Amino acid sequence: MKCPGPPEGSRLAFFLENALAREARIWKVPVFQNLALKGTDISLSCYKKAVLWIAEVSSRFQFYPETFALATSILNRLLASVKAQLKYLQCIAISCLVLAAKTNEEDEVIPSVKMLAVQSGCKRSPAEILRMERIILDKLHWDLYTATPMDFLNIFHAMVMSNWPHLLHGLPQMNPSRHVAFLTKQLQHCMACHQLLQFKGSTLALVIITLELERLTPDWFAVITDLLKKAQVNSTEFIHCKELVDQELMCLQPSNAVYIFCSISQAIQGHPKARLPHHDPSGLKNSHQVRLRVPVPQPVLAPFTPTTAQIPDDTMETDEYYDGFGHLYTARKGLVENYCLGSSSCRTSRSQRTDQP
Repeated sequence: MKCPGPPEGSRLAFFLENALAREARIWKVPVFQNLALKGTDISLSCYKKAVLWIAEVSSRFQFYPETFALATSILNRLLASVKAQLKYLQCIAISCLVLAAKTNEEDEVIPSVKMLAVQSGCKRSPAEILRMERIILDKLHWDLYTATPMDFLNIFHAMVMSNWPHLLHGLPQMNPSRHVAFLTKQLQHCMACHQLLQFKGSTLALVIITLELERLTPDWFAVITDLLKKAQVNSTEFIHCKELVDQELMCLQPSNAVYIFCSISQAIQGHPKARLPHHDPSGLKNSHQVRLRVPVPQPVLAPFTPTTAQIPDDTMETDEYYDGFGHLYTARKGLVENYCLGSSSCRTSRSQRTDQP
């Protein structure tokens, strides 16, 4: 698959600038205190179940990854704005997914509210879901779309593939589309972790890219520095997020996982009803990534039943800032390595985890 060239680089920089501006204006996340959402009876486990359930339903209806990311963003913004009760969490979750689907998906893909409620195992009536939709729209002032972590992952990955297309040459049966799909799974897993809510989507996506680049090339720091300059991520925040994501991803996949890839042409031949989307919700039209939807048998979903349980100083010189980032990263990395040497729980090497497709 052809990677974007230099003209595409300018276009991606424009997308990134706009996404960062929108994130700075709209980004808002709930605050957890004493193992629960502050001021509510929604526990950490209930929140995680809600996000994972949104991901499961989104996959069941073959929605775009951007739809799941937007639904989660809407959920977080609402929970940060109102003190929701646990008994309404399922209705809020399914309503957020419906609104995200209406924003991102083609009309023929979006099921009726009744079908969505029945096939998802949701125990809410269509009337309740529609009422909750209106409440969410009112609370968020009808401004649903913000730049999500998925949008930033697409942009950052396209930038890397544009400037360093040789990074995937050492990986058999791997191309940019399959690679970003692999990173998408990691990102979706991290979006359900309450500890990572404190970080903006741009920071989380950049960390996912960085951890992958560490595995692919010894020159990863030179590659990621360019993205750090464009994203203007705080160095201390970035490293803290990186450490948490690294720990979170260690338990993502079993060590003996096996993945089988087939080409897009083979998938289309094997599934006559497969279709290619004619638009890209993230705004990256005609980019390196082609997303194919293939109808596959899906198990009946278990009903979701929750239980009650700084941006750097503008006056700082760029070279000085990134030299400082390098020193800070080296110092923090040394502390982490020393800790890992003395802890049996940290003896699993990164290569054992990141070698999984």
